[in-house]
Amino acid sequence: MAFSNNHTLISRATKVSGDLHFTGELQLEGKVTGNIIAEDEKDAKVVIADSGVVEGEIRAPVVIVNGKVVGNIYSSKHLEFASKADVTGTVHYHSIEIVKGAQVNGSMINKQKDSVGALEIVATKA
Repeated sequence: MAFSNNHTLISRATKVSGDLHFTGELQLEGKVTGNIIAEDEKDAKVVIADSGVVEGEIRAPVVIVNGKVVGNIYSSKHLEFASKADVTGTVHYHSIEIVKGAQVNGSMINKQKDSVGALEIVATKA
C-alpha cells in the first residue's frame, strides 16, 4: 500500500504522551495519552484501529473508531463507530454511522448547521 506524504501511522508498539497535531490522515494502532487535533484541514481524517487507544479529546472532520476512546470526540463532517468501538465521552458529530457491536457510553450531540437544538442520547449501546 502506498502512502501519501500526509499519512501518519502510530504503530501498535508505540505510545505517545502529549497532544498530537496532524494534517492529512492519522492512523492509530498504538496508544495516545493526550488530545488528537487536526490542524485547520477540512479533509483531515483520524482512524483508530481495533488495537488503538486514545485517552483524550479527538478533534477532526472525519473520525473512524474501531478501538477505545476515553474522552470527547468532535467531528465536523463524518463520524463512524466500527464493530469494536468502545467510546466513553461526549460525541459531537454532523453525520454518524454506528455498526452493530459498537459501544458509546456518554452523550451524543448532533451539530448540523441548520439544526435548532442538539440531539442528546445518554448511555447508548449499538
